[in-house]
Amino acid sequence: MKGKSVGFLIFLIIVIIIGLNSVFILNMTEQAIITQFGEPIGDKYVDAGIQFKVPFIQKVIKFDKRVLEWDGSPQEIPTKDNKYIFIDTFARWKITDPLKFYKAVKTENTAHSRLDDLLDGHVRDEVASRTMPEIVKSTDRKMNIIEFGDANEINIANESRDEFVDGARTQITENVLAQVQKKLNELELGISVVDFRFKRINYNKDVQKKVFDRMISEQRRIAEKYRAIGQGEKQRIIGKTNQKIKEIMSGAYKTAQETKGNADAKALNIYATAYNKSTDSREFYAFLRTLTAYEKAIDSNTSLILSTDNEFFKYLNSSK
Repeated sequence: MKGKSVGFLIFLIIVIIIGLNSVFILNMTEQAIITQFGEPIGDKYVDAGIQFKVPFIQKVIKFDKRVLEWDGSPQEIPTKDNKYIFIDTFARWKITDPLKFYKAVKTENTAHSRLDDLLDGHVRDEVASRTMPEIVKSTDRKMNIIEFGDANEINIANESRDEFVDGARTQITENVLAQVQKKLNELELGISVVDFRFKRINYNKDVQKKVFDRMISEQRRIAEKYRAIGQGEKQRIIGKTNQKIKEIMSGAYKTAQETKGNADAKALNIYATAYNKSTDSREFYAFLRTLTAYEKAIDSNTSLILSTDNEFFKYLNSSK
């Protein structure tokens, strides 16, 4: 009985081992093929769940079903207008047929190498056939050009200039994507490129400095135009202000002179009235006026030579 139990246990273990090697499980993100002695057999497996194979003889190779990344290396490419620029691109791809994929490239690293050749080559062809403005712009939107008119007028125009050509970046990405996919279909690699984009476009150092210098010069020119307009507006405002000040001062001077004249007339009238009232008043008035004249005409440095019968002398004569 003991020997039968051990034999049954060994048989059970063998059955379990064979059973475990006869099935494999695919999740939602996986697809697989089966190889026998290193050669793929049967069809591809793309559905999630439990699948079966011959134990020990057949081997399961799984591939990712999700969208995968491809990140290209920056490369310096000449444009149609002979400007060297750095192009940095990226793409997204997926394995559409694991059986073809295994037969053609076997691993993702090899697939990346094939994509490097295809994508970089088509990018170089597209960029080399386009001018710099076409590559930089992604749409056909017209650029606003600042045009300066009179000293106080700035116009914004949408007139096209030679350098403001239609953008072609979107067209370039579509062309590269279509051409690469066509080539992949011809090679039957079991790969599909689902998206392609430019990550960065930049000048090389020599061209970059020239571009920056030109941008700085252009901005300075625009700034000088704004300053000139501002100075013109400033002078116009100052002129108006000075004119207004002159008008106010002129009106104030006129009012002051009229007020002063009226006051002098009133004072003279008062003096005349007081002078005509009596002899004593006239004498007192003459006395006050003479004292005022003394105050203005005589100081410590003044010498007067007067005849004794001079009216100006009569109040200085001690005998009177």
